[in-house]
Amino acid sequence: MIAIVDYGLGNIANLSNALHYLGHDVVVTHDTKELIEADTIILPGVGHFKDAMNRLSELELLPVLNELKDKKPFIGICLGMQLLFEKSEEGNVDGLGYLPGTVKKITGSLPVPHLGWNQLDSPLPSLQGDVYFIHSYKVHTEENVVATASYEEPVVAIVQKDHLIGIQFHPEKSGDLGLQILNQAIKGGFNL
Repeated sequence: MIAIVDYGLGNIANLSNALHYLGHDVVVTHDTKELIEADTIILPGVGHFKDAMNRLSELELLPVLNELKDKKPFIGICLGMQLLFEKSEEGNVDGLGYLPGTVKKITGSLPVPHLGWNQLDSPLPSLQGDVYFIHSYKVHTEENVVATASYEEPVVAIVQKDHLIGIQFHPEKSGDLGLQILNQAIKGGFNL
């Protein structure tokens, strides 16, 4: 069973449909017991970093997420990936702190948000191809990077530390490649 964390700021319907299409049993929940019983946790997210951290706190989800991150596959998608890191400029607040790094506004001459299809760059052939991004902030880290994209400057697209995985783009909106990447993340991730 895959539990999608429902805290009011997620791309939940499309993600749930994609997981069902891939043959997975899915529950959308913020119930602690259901999260503990799940085999895999997915933390989605669309919106503002500070609002997301506030909602996770208000729903008293931080203790159970802190416990589960070391016990089972845990996947953050889009804003959910950014929440895995230490701090964000978006609201100037601390994140979950599961991975080293910070989240900063995308700068440069290209339009923000970074919106649309972009090529992944990875040493893994299974992580090469176009995927769909929509984000105004990006992760700055030197560690655990599995794939990047380029938007005038490098964009961290996938990170992995053991069974903790972050995906910046929307795999559920990224066609066959996105579904393959999502399934690979659920089944244990990416080996460099």
